[in-house]
Amino acid sequence: MTTRPTKARRIRGRGARRLLALPLLAAVLTGCGIRATEVPTDFGAAPSRVPCSLSEPDLSAQTSRGVPVQVFLLCGSSLVTVDRAVRVPDGTADAKRRVIVAQGLLDQLAQSPSPSEKDAGYTTYVHGGMSVGGPRPGDPEDTLRLSTAPDRLTASALAQIVCTLSDSAAAEGDGSVILGGPGREPLRRYECTDDVRARPGTAEPPSSDVTAG
Repeated sequence: MTTRPTKARRIRGRGARRLLALPLLAAVLTGCGIRATEVPTDFGAAPSRVPCSLSEPDLSAQTSRGVPVQVFLLCGSSLVTVDRAVRVPDGTADAKRRVIVAQGLLDQLAQSPSPSEKDAGYTTYVHGGMSVGGPRPGDPEDTLRLSTAPDRLTASALAQIVCTLSDSAAAEGDGSVILGGPGREPLRRYECTDDVRARPGTAEPPSSDVTAG
C-alpha cells in the first residue's frame, strides 16, 4: 500500500537538498576565483582617489605653455612635486633667465591647486604677491632676493620655496639656493634635505651664512 508523503516530510526533503547544494555552490564559486562567505559583508563605497596620487600629466600640453618645471606642494605631512610650466622668452640671457624662472616658480606655488590636486589632498602655504629679484652689487651671482624676508615666512612656505628653487634652473643645481630679503638682512644658503621634504612644517631648511661675492 503506497502512502502519500506528509507535508513535514516534503519540507525536510527540500531542506536536505538545499544543504547538499551548499557545498556544490561553494566549490563552483571557489573555482571561479570567488571566495564564498557565510555572512554578507559591506565595506562601503570604494575611495574615489588615492591620497597624493595624480593621473599622468599631459607633457605635450605643458610644453606648449612654457618650459616644464616642478614645484613642491604639501600633501599629507610631506612635500610632493607636481608638474608645471614657466614661460621664458627665447634668447633670454642666463642671469635674467634665472630670475624669470624663479618668479614663475613663485607664482606657481602661490596658485591654488587644481580641483584634481585638491581632491588628492594637495595644498600650498605660499601666498601670492611675492616677487623675486637677482643679486645686488656685492652679492654672489646666484643670489635670489625675495620681497618677503625668508625669516618672516612660515616653516612650510619656506620649505616649499627652498625645495622648489634649489631643484630648478634658478639655482646652481647642488640642492641649495642663496636667498635674501628686501632689506639688509644677511644672505643665507638654504638646503632642501630629506628631513625637510618629509616634515616641512617642523623641520626648517638648514642654512648657513654667505659671504659677499
